[in-house]
Amino acid sequence: MKSVLKRNNVRIVGRGSQAIVFVHGFGCNQNMWRFVAPSFQDDYKVILLDLVGCGDSDSKAWSAEKYETLNAHAQDILEVCDELNLREHVIYIGHSVSSIIGVLTNNLRPNLFSKLILVVPSPCYVNKEGYKGGFDQEYMDDLLQQMEDDYEAWSNSLAPIIMGNPDSPLLSAELQASFCYTNFSIAKHFAKVTFLSDNREDVKQVKTPSLILQCEEDIIAPKYVGKYMHKQMANSTLKQLKVKGHCPHMSGPDETIEAIQNFLARQ
Repeated sequence: MKSVLKRNNVRIVGRGSQAIVFVHGFGCNQNMWRFVAPSFQDDYKVILLDLVGCGDSDSKAWSAEKYETLNAHAQDILEVCDELNLREHVIYIGHSVSSIIGVLTNNLRPNLFSKLILVVPSPCYVNKEGYKGGFDQEYMDDLLQQMEDDYEAWSNSLAPIIMGNPDSPLLSAELQASFCYTNFSIAKHFAKVTFLSDNREDVKQVKTPSLILQCEEDIIAPKYVGKYMHKQMANSTLKQLKVKGHCPHMSGPDETIEAIQNFLARQ
C-alpha cells in the first residue's frame, strides 16, 4: 500500500465509479460511518479514512507543528485523492470538524468536489460579536482545561452529552471508548485546534452545491450555526433532522441516509 494511503488508513469498498469520501469527526474514526456508508456501496466507490492521529492512522506521521491548523488535514485529503487519481466529481461527506476540513479542501481545489455534505458542521464554536457559536470563551477555556487535567474523566462526562441520546447508552460508551483510543496528547492538541478555530470566512468562499445536516438539541452545533452557514454558503441546502445530538450517522442513520440520498438525487 502506498505511504499516503497507509498514513490515513484508507479503505475502499463499493461497486460504483463515482467516489464518495467519508471523513470522521473529532476523537472518532472511520468505523463510525458503518451504519451509513454501506448504503452507498452499490452505486459509488466508497472511500473511508482516518485523520492522521486518529483511529488506525500512522501516528508517526503526526506532529504538533504540522497539524497546528485544520489546513494540514485538508492537505492530507488532497494527497489521498491524488494518490487514488481522483481529480473531479468527488462527493465529500464530513462529520463535525471534518465538515470544515472538507470546506478547506474544497477551497484549496474548487474543482475536486462536485458536492459537499456537511454533517452537523460549525465554522466557529465560540461566541463572537454578532455570532452565536454556542460557547462563550470562558466556558471553552474551562472545557479545554478540564481535558488537559484529566482527559479520561473529560471523555466520560462529555461523550453522553455529545451523543445526546440517553436511551442509547451503548453509543455513548462507544464514543467515549473512541475518545480514549486516541493518543491523549494528540487528542488534546486536536481539540484545541478544533474548538478554537474560526473558519467563518472560509465557508463564505464555497460555491460547490452543499448539504448542511442539522440535529435537534445539538450543543456542539446549535441551530443558529446551521442557519448561519446556510446563509453564508450561496449554493447550500439546510436540512433539519429529527434526531437529537451531534452524531446523527450513529444515532439516526436511516434519517441521515435518506437526507443524503435525496440531496444527491436532486442534484
